Amino acid sequence: LPSGMRVASQYTPDETVTVGVWIDAGSRFETKDNNGTAHFLEHMAFKGTKRRNRIQLEQEIENMGGHLNAYTSREQTVYYAKCFKSDLRNGVDILADILQHSTLDQGHLDFERGVILREMEEVEKTTEEVIFDRLHLTAFHDSPLGYTILGPVENIQSITQEHLREYVKENYLAERIVVAAAGPVDHGELVRNSEELFSHFRSGDGKRKEEKPAFYGAELLYRSQEEGSLAHFAVGYEGVPWTHPDSLTFMVIQSIIGNYKKNEGLVPAKLSSNRLTNSVANLGPGAESFSAFNTCYKDTGLFGFYGESDEATLDGYLDELLFAVSNLAFSVTEEEVERGKRQLKTTLFGSLDSTTAIAEDIGRQLLVYGRRIPLAELLLRLDAINIEEVKRVARERLFDKDVAVTALGPLSRMPPLVELRRRTAARRL
Repeated sequence: LPSGMRVASQYTPDETVTVGVWIDAGSRFETKDNNGTAHFLEHMAFKGTKRRNRIQLEQEIENMGGHLNAYTSREQTVYYAKCFKSDLRNGVDILADILQHSTLDQGHLDFERGVILREMEEVEKTTEEVIFDRLHLTAFHDSPLGYTILGPVENIQSITQEHLREYVKENYLAERIVVAAAGPVDHGELVRNSEELFSHFRSGDGKRKEEKPAFYGAELLYRSQEEGSLAHFAVGYEGVPWTHPDSLTFMVIQSIIGNYKKNEGLVPAKLSSNRLTNSVANLGPGAESFSAFNTCYKDTGLFGFYGESDEATLDGYLDELLFAVSNLAFSVTEEEVERGKRQLKTTLFGSLDSTTAIAEDIGRQLLVYGRRIPLAELLLRLDAINIEEVKRVARERLFDKDVAVTALGPLSRMPPLVELRRRTAARRL
């Protein structure tokens, strides 16, 4: 559109359509003082606008049989609506209204503080989420990428209307916004509606400054001695950004390392064709689970594994996991690479099975790549990845590299960071 806002859609023969707004703004574009604003805004959006108060808004969506939702991540804020095809214009209208004309009423603002603090308590109970937030803090230190999405308690208690308006003014700019839809959509109609209804977003004045966050090899450990509790840990290597040529290879490597949960799965772990799963199962019953992760951002990434084990097994377990990663630089079989690629294809294509997932895919890709990558191109690029490619990437980016480590629980057997760092270059005879 003339304003710089982008509109994209994919036609699918469904009865319902998903239409949403993907904004290139998340907790990463906050400062220490306003960290938590992006997420707070998402809570305030559904609390009423100049034309519709909260009750009217909820009734209107209910009467359409629709569904409105939003979420915030480190780099994106998303608002989307699911409705019948005949209500497309209405859906766009509601989204445009809550994004441009929210009242940000003081009473609601104070009420939501309590809601967010309770949400925070829930997150604190999910060990995996806590570990990942701390891993970001360990790896990216003071860069905004190291902040949590919810923000610290003192910010949640002190955020004002002014903070929220300021954040919208700085970040909700036309060229950072993508309107994406999937379902029985007439693209021309979607473009006309978007142009007319989203007329209040102004264009920005050039680029915001973004610095690539430095990656630190460091550790953050939280020891606790509860009887019979498990140690939870995560080890992160510096990954690559979305647009990096190696990003697909990293996905394959994540798939090769895979994941494991004790006593689950069709094939007994000791018979698994995944070498790592095999050696972990042979460590005995103490090794509870592990999973590889690979997260991309605009200018950096995090790759690594998260795991749980009892205290006695911890040292040997970390040893197996670190060895599995460093060993990819020298020894990986044709079979492992092929299996990794197959599993990755299933994951990538199997997830596009609803209008919401497709709209999500369009919105995200336009923000990170500036275009939507056709499936044929993706398949070609995947098929080009072979043993040599996997070894090269592992050698250049994972072998003998700094790692960020964070762990929680009974850690008396946890090897020191220096030792873990040494093991990223271990060879076995």
